[in-house]
Amino acid sequence: MLAEPTTFHDDRCVCHPPHFNASECSRPGRHVVGPDAMYRHVSAGHVSWISDRSGTRRPLPIARWLGGPASTNEDREGDEAMLELCQGPTMDVGCGPGRLTAALAARGVPVLGVDISATAVAMTARRGAPALQRDVFDAMPGGGHWSRVLLADGNIGIGGDPLRMLRRARHLLHPRGQVVAEIEARTSGICTSIQRWETDHCVGRWFPWAHVGSDAARSLADAAGLLVTSTVERSDRCIVAMRVR
Repeated sequence: MLAEPTTFHDDRCVCHPPHFNASECSRPGRHVVGPDAMYRHVSAGHVSWISDRSGTRRPLPIARWLGGPASTNEDREGDEAMLELCQGPTMDVGCGPGRLTAALAARGVPVLGVDISATAVAMTARRGAPALQRDVFDAMPGGGHWSRVLLADGNIGIGGDPLRMLRRARHLLHPRGQVVAEIEARTSGICTSIQRWETDHCVGRWFPWAHVGSDAARSLADAAGLLVTSTVERSDRCIVAMRVR
């Protein structure tokens, strides 16, 4: 089980997701499913949301997450900004359906996708890219020798503790390696919450998450023993490169 966030706090947190009627979470006919079943529902194209316990929800950007022809030009431009920074052997943490893992493999970049979901790993493998089903905080192949650790789609927030995530990423890198992290251009500070995925037919299990705003990147990097070397914004996406100090 992932721990509640305990090591980093930022009082500047500002989040403004749209409100909704909390009773929708308990509509009859919906059932709670595990992460693999939820992946299958979402990847099948069902309209999906991310909700939290405060009574807010926002659309899950399925087209961006899956990649391919359904994604927008803005989606592809943001992805390209991350891919260009992945020079050398790269671990894609929380690879999901593998759009970025597969894109790097197609470019000849040594890459490994990592995800806790067996369904996500299978989807990545079907795209012709290597992937491993494992918690990122467990033992990893090549630990201390990766050139890049990629934290796309806000995966710096895995476990609700971005400092812990960055420290873990730093330990996976070789001494000249870099973390490439996608954070949020329109969020201030660090917002932690307990959230879940939803569709009209089912809901996922609650899990801790953190949203990191661009103004918090430097202080987080410093606390993790990293140094921000570049920041690129594409629409509402912000990609930050951080090298080992």
